[in-house]
Amino acid sequence: MKITKENTLKEILEKPGAEEVLKKNNVPCMSCPMAQFELNSLKIGQVAKIYHLDLNKIIKDLNSLNNHERKN
Repeated sequence: MKITKENTLKEILEKPGAEEVLKKNNVPCMSCPMAQFELNSLKIGQVAKIYHLDLNKIIKDLNSLNNHERKN
């Protein structure tokens, strides 16, 4: 699955390694207790905008997980 700004955090977190990528990119939702209630509806594009994160880098890093999976 190719990650876009429209993917929810729940969808993204189903990918092996995604949580580490999000933490590395300072996505605060991983430790926020309230986010746990919104994982189904929070889109990575929204999160990046709210917290002024580099959405393109996050998506690139997440999609590189796809490339790594195909090679193995």
